[in-house]
Amino acid sequence: MEAISLHFSTQQKSLRLLCCTEFDSPRSPFSVSNSPPAAGGGAVAMLRLQSCILTRVLSSPAKTPVSPLHQLLSAAAAAPAASPSPAFAVEQYLVDTCGLTRAQALKVSTKLSHLKAPSKPDGVLAFLAGLGLSSAAVAAAVAKDPKLLCTSVTRTLAPTVAGLTDLGLSRSDIGRLASLAPASFRGRSVVSNLPYYLLLYGSYDNILRVIKKNSTLLVSNLEKVVKPNVACLRECELDACDIAKLCISRPWLLTTNLERVQEMVARVESLGVPRGSGMFRLALQAVSSLGEDKIAGKLEYLKNMFRWSDVEVGIAVCRAPVILTRSKGILQSRSEFLISEVALEPAYIAHRPALLNYSLEGRLRPRYYVVKFLKANGLLDHDRDYYTVVTYTEKAFVEKFICPHEEAAPHLAADYATACKGELPARFVFA
Repeated sequence: MEAISLHFSTQQKSLRLLCCTEFDSPRSPFSVSNSPPAAGGGAVAMLRLQSCILTRVLSSPAKTPVSPLHQLLSAAAAAPAASPSPAFAVEQYLVDTCGLTRAQALKVSTKLSHLKAPSKPDGVLAFLAGLGLSSAAVAAAVAKDPKLLCTSVTRTLAPTVAGLTDLGLSRSDIGRLASLAPASFRGRSVVSNLPYYLLLYGSYDNILRVIKKNSTLLVSNLEKVVKPNVACLRECELDACDIAKLCISRPWLLTTNLERVQEMVARVESLGVPRGSGMFRLALQAVSSLGEDKIAGKLEYLKNMFRWSDVEVGIAVCRAPVILTRSKGILQSRSEFLISEVALEPAYIAHRPALLNYSLEGRLRPRYYVVKFLKANGLLDHDRDYYTVVTYTEKAFVEKFICPHEEAAPHLAADYATACKGELPARFVFA
């Protein structure tokens, strides 16, 4: 009897230790929080646990050499764990639901690793579909700006659409904006900034042309960045139309720092192009992607290639700043043709630098051959100025130099068409 009492006492101590261990262990499935349990709930749970454990302990044979506590811990370890709920597979969601390629999804999924459920992205996709975006447009928008999927529809996207609608934009217009510049579309300042750009660029279509190249335009700081840059351009005596044209071709100009714009203006003036001249905008456009060293190198190359003096190269650049952007190969081919074949004087070219901007195969060479053919066959009553011949529109050139000679030279139109394709007709080969 004493042995049984001693054994039962030992089991009770083991029970108390087990209960304490099970509730205190951070790995226990019965761990409790620091907050107080509901009334009566903790006591009931404790009683049930004690009853379960006590039944198992008392049913264990007393003669077993293994301690009852060890038996229970072994049984608990062998019990199957509850299967966790499946994790949200962001990468697969981007492929299956958003339409991204596997490579795109792999690239952008790192920016969405915090997403644990598809509820918010599903809402964004439904909202974009409501704007009329196609599946391809949605995929493109998500690939550009994956954080769009994390944007609140009620707090951000819906108010933005309402504000843009109040400005007169259609559902289709808004959808195009969301597709082209999703980061701007979810920005807070897009609605307040848009009226300024509508005045500056003249139309919504022009704005869309710009944001294709500079998607941050609509959310850039107007007062601290954009307006100071525009004021600097106006100081150069550029009107609103010139500024709009310049910033359509170089959309980053408005969002860069003011010092960079001022440096560009100084470079143009150092080339001898005066403020207020018709070429100032084109000169700004030309030097916008060129540093001082590249400009100096190109000026030296022009002097050597066309045999120009410092004065002549200055005249050429002031009259056609875009020649600074022409590649060395293009400039060399024009020099060889105009100077070596047409036999134009370097000074003549310097005062008419637009010649360097025309296509060699499509205009300069074919028209030269036509005039030379007509002159060689006595079909021209006097010489024609080459620059004038080149600057005629295609229709005017044909009317003046092809059509009047259909009877005397019925093959001329076909030969001219062949020459414009880069081929040399036999009748245009002169001894």
